[in-house]
Amino acid sequence: MSISTTELNACLVENWDTETLVLYLQAQGLKLDDEDFAIIRKEKINGPSFLDLTEEKFRNIGFALGPATLLAKEAKILKTRPKRSFSSYHTQADIKEVFAKYKLGDSISSIPQFEPAIHKLEDTNEALMQCVKELRLRLKNLGGLAPDSNEAVRCEFISSILHASVSLLEGLILAPQFEVVGDETTGRVDYAIKKLLDSLREEIVCITEGKQHQVAMGFCQNLLQIESACQTNKRKRKAEEAFSDEYDYMYGIVTTATEWYFILYTTEGIYSTSEKDYLISFRKSALDNEDEFRRSVKRVMEVIVGLLEDRAGAVDEKPLAKKRRVDSILNK
Repeated sequence: MSISTTELNACLVENWDTETLVLYLQAQGLKLDDEDFAIIRKEKINGPSFLDLTEEKFRNIGFALGPATLLAKEAKILKTRPKRSFSSYHTQADIKEVFAKYKLGDSISSIPQFEPAIHKLEDTNEALMQCVKELRLRLKNLGGLAPDSNEAVRCEFISSILHASVSLLEGLILAPQFEVVGDETTGRVDYAIKKLLDSLREEIVCITEGKQHQVAMGFCQNLLQIESACQTNKRKRKAEEAFSDEYDYMYGIVTTATEWYFILYTTEGIYSTSEKDYLISFRKSALDNEDEFRRSVKRVMEVIVGLLEDRAGAVDEKPLAKKRRVDSILNK
C-alpha cells in the first residue's frame, strides 16, 4: 500500500484503517519501533479508535511511557485538526473516498434509486410562467450554454429555477453561498433552502450544488454538504429533541443547469435519481420551441417543489414519523 503524506493529510482520520494509521504515524518521525506498530496492529487500532485513546489507555495496552506520551499527543493533534472544506474534495481519490464512506460503490450509477415526490403544476402557473420568461431572457442575453460555459453562467439559470420553486411554498427561503459547518467538513454551499420555524429558528431542508460538468464531483461534495447540514440542524434543535442516533433525512440537488440530479440522504442510506433524465436545453435553439422548453422546466420544478414540500412538512416531526415518510417514498 502506497500513499503520500499529502494524501494522508487530506483524508478524514475517521476513514483510516489500521494500515493507513500506521503509514501516517511512520511519516511523523515519532521514532516508534516495530514493537510499537505490532501493538497497534494486534489491537486493531484504526483512525476513529486512535482519536479516543489517551496516554493511560496507550499504557494499558502495552506501550512504554515514551511512545504512549507521543501517541497521546498525536491523537490530540489529529482530533483538533481544522475541518476540511467541501471544495477541497475534487480529485478522483476524493470521490472514491467519499463514495466508500457512504458505501455507494464506485460511481453515481451504483447509487440506489428513488422516485421523487412530485408537486403537479399547471402550464398557467404564475411562478412557472415567470420562470420560463426569465430563463428565455437570460438565454437570449447570455447566448445559451456551451459545454465549456463556466459555473457562474450556469448558476444564472439555476438560481431562476430555484427561486421560482421556493416561491411556491410558504415559509421557505433561498440562501445563496450559505455557510455550513459540520463535524468534519465545512464551507459555503451554492444554495441552501431553509424552512423558517419562528423568528429565531430555521432548519435546512435542501442543499444545491451547481457544477460546470463534473457531476461525480458534485455528488461527492453535495453528500458531504448534506451530512454537515444535518449536523447543523441537530445542533440547533432543543436538547430534548436531539438524540445521537435519531433518524433524519434531507434532499440534495446536483445540477449543471442542463442536467438535474436529486439526492435523498437519510441516516440509514442514500438514494438518487441518477438513472432518470431530468434535462433542460439551454441552447439558443430552445428559444424556437417555447412549449418544449416550458415542459422541461416544469418537469424539473415539479420535482424540486415536491421534495421541498415533503421535507418542509417534516421539520416538526419525530424521527419515527420522518422514517415513515421516507419508507413510503422508497416503497413507491
